[in-house]
Amino acid sequence: MPAWVVPAFIASTVISLVASHRLVKALESLGARWAAPQVLLGLVAALAADGPELTSAVAAQLDGQHSIGVGVLFGSNVFNIAALLGVGAIVAGSVRFHRRAVLLEGTAALGVAAGSVLLVEGSLPVGVCAAVTAAFFVPYVVVVAVPSRRLPLPEAVRDWLATAVREEGEDLEGGYPASTLRSARREGLIAVSAVLVVVVASAVMEHSASVGGEALGAPAVVVGAVVLAAVTSLPNLVAAVYLAGAGKGAAMLSEAMNSNTLNVVGGLVLPAVLVGVGAGHLSAGGQLTVWAYAAMTVAALGLGLAGRGMSRTVGAVLAGAYVAFLAALLAL
Repeated sequence: MPAWVVPAFIASTVISLVASHRLVKALESLGARWAAPQVLLGLVAALAADGPELTSAVAAQLDGQHSIGVGVLFGSNVFNIAALLGVGAIVAGSVRFHRRAVLLEGTAALGVAAGSVLLVEGSLPVGVCAAVTAAFFVPYVVVVAVPSRRLPLPEAVRDWLATAVREEGEDLEGGYPASTLRSARREGLIAVSAVLVVVVASAVMEHSASVGGEALGAPAVVVGAVVLAAVTSLPNLVAAVYLAGAGKGAAMLSEAMNSNTLNVVGGLVLPAVLVGVGAGHLSAGGQLTVWAYAAMTVAALGLGLAGRGMSRTVGAVLAGAYVAFLAALLAL
């Protein structure tokens, strides 16, 4: 193995995660200054936190490492569910979800997940996948960004959506450490600088992991779905513990589903549309990772909806499912 691989991987990982955290804080500060809705602010924060996995996944695919790219995206999504919901429920003992929040978040998450799985499996053309993704994701963004009374929908639907967004917004309020209001220009410059740092550092992280994995003879999907996925998702594990301690069930659910949806939209669907990456032959490990993401998403939403939250037992089931996924992946 080249001598530079390990130092480059460690340094780029630390730099990428620190810059990603700073980006989240800058965007939260800007959102608070502009009085952005809490649910929309949570979506933007999730996008910023996803910077390392998004960049490393796209970099891998552009570098011809399709298995690593798929592994990072879908492996991170499996990790997010196990960490944010599974570990979060274990730490808190029990977390409660608003039923409307589960339906609102779950509808977008399931629609995007279905389209992405069919795309990477080769069952859905890129254009159709983009249309399916937009059909679920765009309305979700509109609903959380635009007051429901302005939407051209039946009154009963507007009332339901308004209640769902309000309930989730109330739970998100105070779910994250408060951001200090600073100059919008300063925070904007910090955000742009952080994005550039995340992009460069994550590209180095992906390349060093790829070279190191090849030198050690590790399957590409393991490098992506285990090593890079876990490392780039560490902020989500920290968030799980924090949100669980604060008793913020809707915030946990929102961060997990939004993070996963944005991973797919930004790391798979958009690159597939714009530069043609995202489709390719999947190894057995890649197929396992993709379907584990789909199964974990359905299970988490189904259990959360049925129980109006998650008990410690349900959390242990999700965490155990992740351990079983890792064991199966490594055994291939």
